[in-house]
Amino acid sequence: MDRILKAARTSGSLNLSNRSLREVPDEVYKNLDAVGEGENWWEAVELQKLILAHNNIEVLKEELKNLSMLSVLNISHNKLSHLPAAIGELHMLKSLDVSFNLIGSIPEEIGSVTSLVKLDCSNNQLKELPNSLGRCSNLSELKASNNSLTRLPETLANCSKLMKLDIEGNKLTILCDNNLVSWTSLTELNASKNLLSSIPENIGILSRLIRLDLHQNKISSIPSSIMGCSSLTEFYMGNNILSSFPAEMGALSHLGTLDLHSNQLKEYPVEACKFRLSVLDLSNNSLSGLPPEIGMMTSLRKLLLVGNPLRSLRSSLVSGPTPNLLKYLRSRLSADEDSGSASTPTKEDLIAKAARLSFSSKELSLTGLGLSSVPPTVWESEEILKVDLSRNSIQGLPNELSSCGSIQALILSGNKIKEWPGSVLRSLPSLLCLKLDNNPLTQIPSDGFEGLSKLQILDLSGNAASLPEPPALSCLPQLQELYLRRMQLHDVPSDVACLQQLRILDLSQNSLVSISKEFGKFTSLTELNLSDNNISMLPPELGLLESTLQALRLDGNPLRSIRRAILDRGTKAVLNYLKERIPE
Repeated sequence: MDRILKAARTSGSLNLSNRSLREVPDEVYKNLDAVGEGENWWEAVELQKLILAHNNIEVLKEELKNLSMLSVLNISHNKLSHLPAAIGELHMLKSLDVSFNLIGSIPEEIGSVTSLVKLDCSNNQLKELPNSLGRCSNLSELKASNNSLTRLPETLANCSKLMKLDIEGNKLTILCDNNLVSWTSLTELNASKNLLSSIPENIGILSRLIRLDLHQNKISSIPSSIMGCSSLTEFYMGNNILSSFPAEMGALSHLGTLDLHSNQLKEYPVEACKFRLSVLDLSNNSLSGLPPEIGMMTSLRKLLLVGNPLRSLRSSLVSGPTPNLLKYLRSRLSADEDSGSASTPTKEDLIAKAARLSFSSKELSLTGLGLSSVPPTVWESEEILKVDLSRNSIQGLPNELSSCGSIQALILSGNKIKEWPGSVLRSLPSLLCLKLDNNPLTQIPSDGFEGLSKLQILDLSGNAASLPEPPALSCLPQLQELYLRRMQLHDVPSDVACLQQLRILDLSQNSLVSISKEFGKFTSLTELNLSDNNISMLPPELGLLESTLQALRLDGNPLRSIRRAILDRGTKAVLNYLKERIPE
C-alpha cells in the first residue's frame, strides 16, 4: 500500500479497485500529509484521480473534502448507503461514478460541484434526484438508470449542455416538455422500462438526437413532430401499445434501426417505406398484410415479422431470409403497376406538378421518371434550394445548371453520370449536400472538390475506383457526413484524417482490412459504419471516441480480437472494451 500511495503522490492518480477494501484507508484522505522519507514534498502532487471501484466500502468520510483537487472519483460497485456532504467541496470534480451501491439519496451539496461533467448514479435506491443538480450547468452525461425515480427535477432544464441521459428502469410517468426545450444538445436518450404514457409533443426540438430508446413503456402514440429529430439513427419503441405511427416518420432519412415489436400495429404505412433502414422489427403486432412498397427498401438486412396474423404471405417467406421476402414484395408491386388504370399521368404532367409544388416548398423532386437529361424546369425554377433527380438515366449536367446559385442540395443518386461535373458544381456557391452515389463515375480529377468548401454532406457510394488521390478531400473542411459504401476500397483514404468536423462516416461494403489508430482523433464523429469489410482487429485508440460515438457498425467483419458477447452488447460496450486496452 505504501508503494502505491507513494506512486500516487507522483502521478496524481490512485487506483485501489478490486482489493476487498471495507473502508477507504486514512492515508488516502491525507495524501500529501503522508510524504515519507526519501520523498521531496515539493515534488508531490495532489490527488486528481481516485478509483475505489469493486470493493466492499460502506462509508465515505467527510475528510473527503481534503482531496480538493479531485477531478475523477469512481466508487462504483461498493456498499455505500449515502454520500457525505463533503462531496460538495470537491469543486474541481468533473466525473463522479457512484453506480451499483445502496444509496438512497444524493446530498443537495452536489449542486456546488459546478465543474461536474459526468454523473453516474445508476443501480442504486434513489427515489429522486436533488433539485440542486440543476446548478451543475456543465453536466454533459447523466446516468440514473435502475433506481426508483418517479420524476426528474425541473431544474435539470438548466443543464443545457446535456448530451446523454440514461433513466432506464425507473418509475417515471412523464418526461417534462420544459426540460426538452433546454436539452437541444442531447444525442442519446434512454427512458426505457418506465411507466411513460406519452412522448412529449415537442420531441422534434431534439434535432441532434441519434439514439432514442423508449421500449417497455405504456406509450400509445408517436407525435408527428418526431420528424424534427433529423439525426436519429436508432429508435426503439418495442413493448408499448402503439396502434399506428405517423407518416411524418418517413422524413427521418438517417434512421437505420426501427424497433416496433410487441405493439398493436394493424398496418405499416406506405409513407414509411421511404426509410433506408437496415433493421426493422415488426414482430408480435396485429399486421394482417404488408404494403408491397416495402420491397423497395433494399437496404434492409433484417425484417422481423413473426407473431403477426399475416394472411397474404406464406409462413416460409415470413420466417425465411429477408432478401427473399423483399424480392417477393417487389414482384407484387410490379404486378400492381401492370394492372393500373390507363390514365397514368405523362412524364410532362409529373414534371409540371413537381414544379408547381416547388414554389412553396423550394424543393424540386423529379425522382424515378426515366429522364435521360436534366429538364429546363430545374434552372427555370426560382430560388430552388433542393433538387432531387435520383433514379433516372441522366448522363451529365448541362451548363445551364450553373445559374442555380441558390441550390443547397443536389441529389443525383442512381443515374448514368460518368464524367465528374466539376465546372457546374464549382458554380453552385451555396451547395451543402451532394449525392452522386450509384453512378458509373470514372476517376474524379485531383481538383474535383475545389470550390466546394461549404459542402457538409457527400455521398459517392457505389462508384468503384472514382476517388481522387489525396489530399483532394482537404478542400472540404466543413464536411460532416461522408458516404463511401461499395467503392472497392482496400485502404481508408489518408486525407479523410483532414475532415475533423465529420459526424457520420460510412465505409461499409468495401475490402478494408484495418483501421488506423488516427480514427481516435475524430472527436466529432457520432456514427461510424464499418460493416461488411475484412477487418479482423480494431485499434484500441478507437475507444477514445467513447464519449461521442453513438453508433459503431461492425457486422460482416471477421473480428477476432473482440468476443462475440461484447459485440452483441453494442457500441458502448465495444468502445469501453477498446478504451481499457489503450497502452499507458
